[in-house]
Amino acid sequence: MLRKFGLMECNSVNNPIAPTVKIDKDPQGNAVDKTLFKQIVGSLMYLTATRPDLIFVTSLISRYMDKPTEMHMQVAKIALRYVKGTTQLGIHYQRTTEMKGELMSYTDSDYAGDMDDRRSTSGYVFIFSSGAVAWSSKKQPIVTLSTTEAEFVAVAFCTCQAIWMKRVLEDLGYNKLNCIGIKCDNSSTIKLSKNPVMHGRSKHIDIADIMTKPLKLETFQRLRIMLGLKNITELN
Repeated sequence: MLRKFGLMECNSVNNPIAPTVKIDKDPQGNAVDKTLFKQIVGSLMYLTATRPDLIFVTSLISRYMDKPTEMHMQVAKIALRYVKGTTQLGIHYQRTTEMKGELMSYTDSDYAGDMDDRRSTSGYVFIFSSGAVAWSSKKQPIVTLSTTEAEFVAVAFCTCQAIWMKRVLEDLGYNKLNCIGIKCDNSSTIKLSKNPVMHGRSKHIDIADIMTKPLKLETFQRLRIMLGLKNITELN
């Protein structure tokens, strides 16, 4: 892919998207080759099948394939430069004699993160045993009016996936799942989903942040490790 887009000799970067980056439709920007931009986005989409650390930036730039500008192309090429420096990364699933571990999901939303229509972004990741097994970053179909509503929509989106995954695991012969945990970092949403009575506290769960927003490098790399991504050259 890097060879196809002429980036084999480019300098690599450590973060696919900087935490300060905010992009929009850029109506005054200079247009770029639409076909080339679509090819880059399509290639990155292919990579997200095994690289959850690329899911957010890919979801973000894919919103602008209709009229891409130099700003959008720059973000896309930075993502490719990140790929250049992380070609050895892959999710490490530890081999065991039987399926162990509990299926746990983490969900989050970036409230009104889209600069054009102010829709929020929903993100989730499912961790099973030693690594991520399912992930998503998607703009919500509605305009939410509060962080609580945005988070609630994200949790509902994640819950649908959780039910489906439980059925898939049961079809594969894994019948040990009684309840799938869903971690959300919004206390109001948690209270609404459990009970309308206000009570208790919630622990901040931030692993799904990597699916919804640009992050500082240290935070991004820490969450990437939590997803199970490891350098294959360092494995025994």
